[in-house]
Amino acid sequence: MDTVAAKNSRVLSGMRPTGLLHLGHYHGVLKNWVELQHEYECFFFVADWHALTTHYEDPSVIAGSTYDMVVDWLAAGVDHNAANIFIQSRVPEHAELYTLMSMFTPLGWLERVPSYKDQQEKLKEKNLATFGFLGYPLLQSADILMYKAGIVPVGEDQVAHVELTREIAGRFNHLYGREPGFEEKAKAAIKKMGKKNAKLYNNLRRAYQEKGDHEALDVGRALLENQQNLTISDQERLFGYLEGSGRIILPEPQSLLTKASKMPGLDGQKMSKSYGNTIALRDTPDAVEKALNKMPTDTARVRLTDPGEPGRCPVWQFHEVYSNSEVQEAVQVGCREASIGCIQCKSYVVDAVLAEIKPMQERAKEYTEDSSIVRNIIAEGSEKARDVAKETMEEVRQVMGLAFR
Repeated sequence: MDTVAAKNSRVLSGMRPTGLLHLGHYHGVLKNWVELQHEYECFFFVADWHALTTHYEDPSVIAGSTYDMVVDWLAAGVDHNAANIFIQSRVPEHAELYTLMSMFTPLGWLERVPSYKDQQEKLKEKNLATFGFLGYPLLQSADILMYKAGIVPVGEDQVAHVELTREIAGRFNHLYGREPGFEEKAKAAIKKMGKKNAKLYNNLRRAYQEKGDHEALDVGRALLENQQNLTISDQERLFGYLEGSGRIILPEPQSLLTKASKMPGLDGQKMSKSYGNTIALRDTPDAVEKALNKMPTDTARVRLTDPGEPGRCPVWQFHEVYSNSEVQEAVQVGCREASIGCIQCKSYVVDAVLAEIKPMQERAKEYTEDSSIVRNIIAEGSEKARDVAKETMEEVRQVMGLAFR
């Protein structure tokens, strides 16, 4: 990665409040968050403003859904001591940065975001001809750039949003990165590196700017990332000075592609509330067993003695997620030879799913029995997030001429 954001190793990710989460959320997002929180400085937020871009006519569910969703995060293993958990609307600086960036973001950049037309097609029943819906990718960019996040975990369908954020950051730095006395401040920062490193930096800068040596650029970036005696502001200036641009105020983030969720729904399609094929993380054991036992199976198996083919059966997709190789082999043989029935086949999955969600449900009890615990976690996380946001906005206001006193 080539920016100060990468050096900070901050991760930013959020979810719209949709209420109780299901196994698809756990395997697609939450397991990844639990791993990332131990490797990076993580900011995980409830995107309640984003929810309004498509549900502005009925916002009544947002507050309750926020609570339920955060409970599920905590129950799944997201640790509020290891990650900052906050609500987007509790940090009003997001709206300010969104507004300021709208002043210089070309309209065409927003109209070409793939999900803009895709969502309009999928949600035809809603009136999405609104400024909020058109601008939601810009609000996402504000979310990311506010924390100078170097890493944004996304699925392939969201990569375009991170690329838009990179373009917006680049445009911002181009327009506002030439602070007064930039070159003098950059040269002063070089002296702080010591004679040997300063000489090396200057040589690498010349090699890149005069000869187009991209290897020199990479080495120069690595050199700056290892300079412990430079402030973040000095590093930002020297990254820009190295490249021949201005100070990098809002670093360009990088996408971190997450593994595609293999969690199928009860009908074999992708698990989604809109399909009505989910198992919630807090469903009761009886509800889970009942739902799984009702799953459709290979239509060729009309009678117990009829052989089947696992590849045609939605239950097999659950075995691919939950069963070890020994169970998978036994199920395949038993199905094809008609030596086991569908209920027995499903029993392995029932046991595995219940074993997975049991510890989550035990952890969730603490938070559902005392809602003040969740409210305090959110309040503390939102306060920490706002402290970071205030620092960013001070810089942004300064360079955009809004710091008059």
